[in-house]
Amino acid sequence: MPVREILLLGNPALRAPCASVRNFPESGVAACAEDLRDTLAAFRASHGFGRGIAAPQIDCSLRMIFIDIDSPLLLINPRIIRRSRRMMTLWDDCFSFPDILVKLKRNATISVSYRDAEGARHRLEAAGDLSELLQHEIDHIDGILAIDRAIDSRHIILRSEYEKLRRHAKEHVQL
Repeated sequence: MPVREILLLGNPALRAPCASVRNFPESGVAACAEDLRDTLAAFRASHGFGRGIAAPQIDCSLRMIFIDIDSPLLLINPRIIRRSRRMMTLWDDCFSFPDILVKLKRNATISVSYRDAEGARHRLEAAGDLSELLQHEIDHIDGILAIDRAIDSRHIILRSEYEKLRRHAKEHVQL
């Protein structure tokens, strides 16, 4: 399937909650899944980062996310069913605003229920990076962007400025 254009911050489709997949296999699921996989791979190849993508980012309004950390995984109708009280603070980025980083808080561990392409139910326990990634992508299918979760307006920064400040800090530590 083709690599799809990634919708950017400001596009109203990114703010619309997605529809649940009801019938398995539902028409459009396989095509959307392939487009998610191919678009993630193309973004990663051209930008040097990228671990997951949500269907609304390619203008597909189904509750689907595709992640690829150690191996590819399609999650249909993912839902967070448990969140830890322990939080983590991190700088988050997004394909829909690749030049911006947002400092936010996420749950350190979560449990996610989801279905696969055939409709079978699964549960995934996630901690650390995987927990953060799943929360980010599930937010997308709910019409929520990482920028909405910024600690405050002072914790939104251009990626280029963040890298410059990080290099500057490393230089002063090495002296």
